[in-house]
Amino acid sequence: MTNIGAGGAAPSLIRASLSRTGKWAGSVAFIGGAVSDILNPLAPFAAYIALIAAVAAIIIAIAIVLRLVLAARALPALIFATTAAAVAGGVYGLQQQTNAQNGVIASLVPAIAGLQQSMGIVTEKVARIEQTVTQTQKTVEQVKQSTDTVAKKADEIANAQQQQTQQTAEVQKTTDEVKKQTEKLQETTQQIAASIDTIARGFAALAAQGGAIAEPKRPDEFYHNARVYELSGDMLNARRSYLAFAGFDVDAIDPYTRFATLLRVQDGKAGAREVFGALADKGKALSIKLVHIQQFDDAQRVDKLKSFISANPDFAPAYFLLAQEFSEDRLGAQTLADKRNEAEALTKFTSYEKDGGLLTYFVDQTQLADWLDRSRSRLAALSDVLDPARFVPSLTPMRSNQGWSMTISLPEPATAISWRMGDSGPFTDTGFLAMNDQTTGKPMANPSFEMPDSTVAGIIAIKYLDIRGRETGPFDIRFDPETALQQGNKQILDQFWTSWIAFDASGNHGLVYFTQMLSYRCAIKQVHYSLNGAALDKEIKMPPCDKKDPYAIPYDYQPYFKVADSVKSMSVQVTYTDGTKSPVREYKRQ
Repeated sequence: MTNIGAGGAAPSLIRASLSRTGKWAGSVAFIGGAVSDILNPLAPFAAYIALIAAVAAIIIAIAIVLRLVLAARALPALIFATTAAAVAGGVYGLQQQTNAQNGVIASLVPAIAGLQQSMGIVTEKVARIEQTVTQTQKTVEQVKQSTDTVAKKADEIANAQQQQTQQTAEVQKTTDEVKKQTEKLQETTQQIAASIDTIARGFAALAAQGGAIAEPKRPDEFYHNARVYELSGDMLNARRSYLAFAGFDVDAIDPYTRFATLLRVQDGKAGAREVFGALADKGKALSIKLVHIQQFDDAQRVDKLKSFISANPDFAPAYFLLAQEFSEDRLGAQTLADKRNEAEALTKFTSYEKDGGLLTYFVDQTQLADWLDRSRSRLAALSDVLDPARFVPSLTPMRSNQGWSMTISLPEPATAISWRMGDSGPFTDTGFLAMNDQTTGKPMANPSFEMPDSTVAGIIAIKYLDIRGRETGPFDIRFDPETALQQGNKQILDQFWTSWIAFDASGNHGLVYFTQMLSYRCAIKQVHYSLNGAALDKEIKMPPCDKKDPYAIPYDYQPYFKVADSVKSMSVQVTYTDGTKSPVREYKRQ
């Protein structure tokens, strides 16, 4: 290895290296400095090159000193690094002194500034790329957030499915429990039925023996004693015995209805209500709760009874008690709605008689027999009210020269009546007559109203208020003026047929008048007659019906014809517009 520090060999070696390397190293360093100055807008390349070259020169110099490399080989590199550091450092120093952000050369040479502007396109593109990268990063972040949201939703769905599975299992479990409870309830119901049957048989046996039981223990014994004390007038002991019976919570209706009657006599309805309210709170028997309801007043009692039935639709005694709320004994005067409600409730009650379904509600079977007898008797009396046609009003039109007079026939007394032509619009009250209705004691509702002769065919709706103020209807009744006119005229002709023919009227000997038939001709299609016999071989030609003035006789038509003195009788038959025929009517000449 050559020793750089030996005698004068070192300076000669350095001079030889400078002569060989210095020319191209200086040129390359100068070109690098110029390029770094031109590229300065992008980054301070001159400072970078100066720093890198200086570090490289120091490293090479240390390597030469430490004889890590041959001096002859390392000196060209050291010279190049030193030259590059010096040139680049000088360029950077000038840039800093002149504050030339675009480089020293660009500030002196305009052409270089143009070159930098063209390079600015690259810078702008780089900025766009950076912006695109930034947007891409944001999009990636959003996608990541969306992915996290989807994952969260997936977890929620999984949790919901798990909860649904748990709920399904709970519902199934609850269903199984309800099924078991239903089976237990059915078993309990059968046990109660058997228990009441046992009590009923025990009560019947005790009733046959007579006398109070000295030390009662069973429900039938307490009920038996209550009845014995009640009949003997010992109301205090009767009351105690009834309360003891109630303590067994037996679900039979007749002991409690009898006890309630006793309480109302002694304490009034309020006292009975208080006692049964306490019993209903302590016990579970539906019979006690039902009898408690019976101690309320009127409308409140009916509402509570209906609510009880809604909650316990198969508790048969409730229907009999509901029927009593609409009975004639309770109300005095019944409306059709009252009768229908009574009949429907009694029908429901008696329907449970099949297969002994009512026996489980009564300890004293004579009480059940009484309820059934009363139910059958009332149903027989109310049989017609279940027919829907029984509730429909009727309308009788009567045509006059001024228009239509409509008479309403209702199935029951009413406190107000109203009507309407067509299926929409307000109803019109018919008003009141100048007299009182003996049924209601109020002014009598007017059962008629008027309509003009121009009325066309359509629907007339009728509604009314019954004696309890309940609205009934509306009922739609079809009205056809032409048909009504024909039917009205036919009714009059049939009713007053003796006036069809008049011989020698008002002293006009030899004339036969048929004025009445002529006046009501709108119902007549043909009139056949015969004289002195029933051959009906002649016809009276009637003028057409004038619907605008139906009863007027045309001025040019004669309502009579002449007959000979030999005519002693006349037979007449009318064919109506509906196709029916009257009987053959015979008229004798006086």
